[in-house]
Amino acid sequence: MSRRTALMGLPLLSLPLSGLPARAQSPAAVIETFHATLLDIMRNAQRLGPRGRYDRLAPVMSQVFDLAAMTRISVGPPWTGFSPTEQQALTEAFSRWSIATYAARFDGFAGETFTTQGVQSLPNNDQLVRSTLNRTGGQDPVVLSYLVRNGHVVDVYLTGTISELASRRSEFAGLIREGGATRLTQELTRRANTLLG
Repeated sequence: MSRRTALMGLPLLSLPLSGLPARAQSPAAVIETFHATLLDIMRNAQRLGPRGRYDRLAPVMSQVFDLAAMTRISVGPPWTGFSPTEQQALTEAFSRWSIATYAARFDGFAGETFTTQGVQSLPNNDQLVRSTLNRTGGQDPVVLSYLVRNGHVVDVYLTGTISELASRRSEFAGLIREGGATRLTQELTRRANTLLG
């Protein structure tokens, strides 16, 4: 995201998650540590550049987010028709693109902060961690809610209601119709390469 708009379109460091796997921490603690890493990257954005930000983000996003599950959810029903090789290639491309997207969006710092607003337990044992990205200059805060399942993020809701993965599924459906898993994998790879320069 750019400092004004990048914070509005999340699709996934130097600070460790206290040396513990995500599942060993409370959902709020996992998200707060992730936010701390984002702020660290934003403060050092220009020095790191897109690839440096990617390298900082990759290990933390791989730990905090269930990127494999997010790939399956984003693809939807067609996933079961893909071969194991296609599924693996698509998961790798989706993960790289997701991390590259965060690396490109969090490209500067202007005094932003994150605030955890609370955790809501859902009937299926998932948990929703509600937070805000507080911007400067009189801009309204951005509401971000993380859906946590089995200790890992599986979706992000913008403005509290817009599912990132639902938006992706709609977009991915057209690419899959064009050329199946291969077409989608190629497109996500292209996008990641563009974001990383």
